[in-house]
Amino acid sequence: MSHAWGYAPDNGPDKWCEGFPIANGPRQSPIDIVPGEAAFDAALKALTLKYDPSTSIDILNNGHSFQVTYTDDNDNSTLTGGPISGTYRLKQFHFHWGASDDRGSEHTVAGTKYAAELHLVHWNTKYPSFGDAASKSDGLAVVGVFLQVGNENANLQKVLDAFDAIKAKGKQTSFENFDPTILLPKSLDYWTYDGSLTTPPLLESVTWIVCKESISVSPAQMGKFRSLLFSGEGEAACCMVDNYRPPQPLKGRAITARS
Repeated sequence: MSHAWGYAPDNGPDKWCEGFPIANGPRQSPIDIVPGEAAFDAALKALTLKYDPSTSIDILNNGHSFQVTYTDDNDNSTLTGGPISGTYRLKQFHFHWGASDDRGSEHTVAGTKYAAELHLVHWNTKYPSFGDAASKSDGLAVVGVFLQVGNENANLQKVLDAFDAIKAKGKQTSFENFDPTILLPKSLDYWTYDGSLTTPPLLESVTWIVCKESISVSPAQMGKFRSLLFSGEGEAACCMVDNYRPPQPLKGRAITARS
């Protein structure tokens, strides 16, 4: 099971608890964010995200999503401020999306889904590596950004243009000189809570920072996301859609908000 999870009925989120019992743990993600129940916290700081384009390495179709990876040994691509203390280094970013424009995000806002959700994954540099950090309660910080169907997003185009080279599972190509700052919304006001990875192994090590403001994506661009495949070359083609986990129980956790 640990190597065979996915998003199909036989290996999807409803089945993950069979191989990963932590799936029923106390701080699982994603969640439904109800703005009226998120307490304003005056102590929350502004986010500071500083990314060096030269630290981007490659783009990979891993059979669950695609991800753009950044170097492990560079302190020029970091997240500080917000709800975290210390410095967190960018490891990778990826997206989750649906088969239609009214579903695809992992987090929901008062029950409402967006077409897709961007996750920028960072690890706490007080630990020696991403692998070490991933198992610690304060090891990871993920910035989530919703994508809402509307105007074309020119800042997404370099990412989408790389998809032809990574259409099938396992495909990878170089992806250099990309600054993910251009994918962020203008306002970095956010909700935050203690959560987990939203894919196996579902480790409860993530400080979630979910931006309140969404970015736009056109219908044609969403079609490009859906052109990727869960399947590898030589296998029956299986379109990569609905690669999201549904919201999990809050279990008494606090959601706080900046502004």
